[in-house]
Amino acid sequence: MTTTAPRLGTALARLLILAAALLGTLLAGAAPASAHAALTGSDPKDGAVVATAPKEVNLTFSEQVAMSADSIRVLDPAGRRADTGEIRDLCSGSIVRYGVELRAGLPDGTYTVAWQTVSADSHPIAGAFTFSIGAPSATSVALPDREPGGGLVGALYGIARYLSYAGFAVLVGGGAFVLVCWPRGASVRPVQRTVVRAWLTLTGATLVMLLLRNPYTGSGELSDAFDLAGLKSVLETKTGAALTSRLLLLGAAALFVAVLFGSYTRRTDPKEKKDLVFGLGIGGAVVATGIAGTWALAEHASTGIQPGIAMPVDILHLLAVAAWLGGLTVLLVALHRAPSVERAAVERFSKVAFASVAVLAATGLYQSWRQVGSWSALTGTRYGQLLLVKIGLMAVLVGIAWISRRWTRRLADPSPVEGEERGAKDGEGAEDAGGGEDGEDSEVSGTDEAPGASGTDGVSGASRTDKGPGTGEAPEADEASGAAPVVDPERAAQLARQRAAVATARRKRERDADPERSGLRRSVLTEAAVAVVLLVVTTVLTATEPGRTEEEAGRSTAASGPAAVPDRPVDIRLPFDTGGVDGKGVVRLSLDPGRTGANGLHLYVERPDGKPLDVPEIKVALTLEAKDVGPLPVAPDRIQAGHWSASGVQIPMSGEWRIQVTVRTSDIDQTTIDKNVKIG
Repeated sequence: MTTTAPRLGTALARLLILAAALLGTLLAGAAPASAHAALTGSDPKDGAVVATAPKEVNLTFSEQVAMSADSIRVLDPAGRRADTGEIRDLCSGSIVRYGVELRAGLPDGTYTVAWQTVSADSHPIAGAFTFSIGAPSATSVALPDREPGGGLVGALYGIARYLSYAGFAVLVGGGAFVLVCWPRGASVRPVQRTVVRAWLTLTGATLVMLLLRNPYTGSGELSDAFDLAGLKSVLETKTGAALTSRLLLLGAAALFVAVLFGSYTRRTDPKEKKDLVFGLGIGGAVVATGIAGTWALAEHASTGIQPGIAMPVDILHLLAVAAWLGGLTVLLVALHRAPSVERAAVERFSKVAFASVAVLAATGLYQSWRQVGSWSALTGTRYGQLLLVKIGLMAVLVGIAWISRRWTRRLADPSPVEGEERGAKDGEGAEDAGGGEDGEDSEVSGTDEAPGASGTDGVSGASRTDKGPGTGEAPEADEASGAAPVVDPERAAQLARQRAAVATARRKRERDADPERSGLRRSVLTEAAVAVVLLVVTTVLTATEPGRTEEEAGRSTAASGPAAVPDRPVDIRLPFDTGGVDGKGVVRLSLDPGRTGANGLHLYVERPDGKPLDVPEIKVALTLEAKDVGPLPVAPDRIQAGHWSASGVQIPMSGEWRIQVTVRTSDIDQTTIDKNVKIG
């Protein structure tokens, strides 16, 4: 059926397309940013070569993580488990460290450490590194290349997260708008549907997140969403408890919505209405605060510095967002329903929006300091860059809101008669037979007589007084024959379409004749479009590692990670004098590549004139005194006169090594020379 007025669905569709486009832009070129805790160190370190098998492997994180039995796995070169599977909590003070014991008697070779866990702010993290015992070797371990929280499950979880934020904003902000700014809106059907759909959206998104939580933090397989054992384990986590609590609170929210759009609209006694408004206000505030608290409990605010302050601030921030953006959405619906919103209601919302912006500015400033921490993180991390985008969008939104306030000042209330007619249409729009879809934007009933339906106005081409087939009017019964009247269904449908078209034109003329309300509608629609984009950026921010954490993790990794690999081998010259015949000369030593792990050793023994000196024996020893490692003996093989070589010389760790070379030139003449060099 043809609608009789411009429909809000088209405007909302444009907003959704805009949001999807921006979301794609934000995510298309970005690496996954789901790691909020970060691995800052390990023992053994990544790439280290140790002389003997360690008793355990330890991992250090930037913040608290949730460990399970399989969170740390150590695999031998053949891919078999080399650990006992017993996770040890080694946390002390602000240091977050966990370890797993290794089995006894591990052979030499390269071992892979694979870890996967969930950070304190509910996001999955994973990684892997290798170390070697004795000497590096080939390994058959194939680690999955899937990013934690990625794939189809990650995309669906992200969509559900966005919808939950949007549903919360419209549910809470819409209810507050009706209760505080526009009580008459409780009887307007499109407003009722908007708030109810927001409740359904938030409830559905929460259920989806609860089901997807197990594969999101684990296997990444969509089929695991219905694994009852996995669901049970999710319910035992902090995030699972928060989602379950949200569902329970949404039950109370359903009761609030039912009373607001039910018994409240039927009350006529002013005192009863006032008492009911007071009860709905207190109850709604408690429920809204509780729902906002489920985010504060499970995400950024619950971890990091000052969680006791950050969680209440986060709740205030979410409530302010809902009051502003949710109220803006319902105002947009009301303005498109008909020009029926009183100026006083818009002015009251303007004051609510201004207070919300003030709260957002204060809480946002604190959150920015807490999550970013430094000017360098504001511009040098992805979180800081997204925060700058969010601040820019907020500034644009405030500017558009200022324009809306100017339109509001010029807005005139509908006349009393006009207001009564519109109020009646608001309550009965869903019943109009000639109305739009679901009763929206309807002002024409099936019995309305449109001027364009008569033949005299040039629309239908048939006289309204004509009756019979093809006219769409039911002819009178033939008195002589008693035959039933004949109705042409095609003609009746044509007349209905004509009436709808004429009604649409009339509505358009009414709207165009009210430039103040048209201007307000346009500015509010623009506000809503920017608000949708702002909500997308906010959702992406919740899945991005905070700038403070990223910088701290980078500093810790730089301090504890392996040193940079030198650009060339270690080359030294060691003069010697054994005291006997041909006892003087120089040893040229080359260690390639001159870093931890396996190295090739070459020694060239030369006379003072540079010619090769053939000596009966030469030995090398390596000592790392700072770590009490060594001396590690090396017995090179004679290649030819004056040239000795050894392969696979293991340097277990980087540091200042003392290289000792013993040269024997005869049965009784020998000497030991040494030099300290930086290796690794």
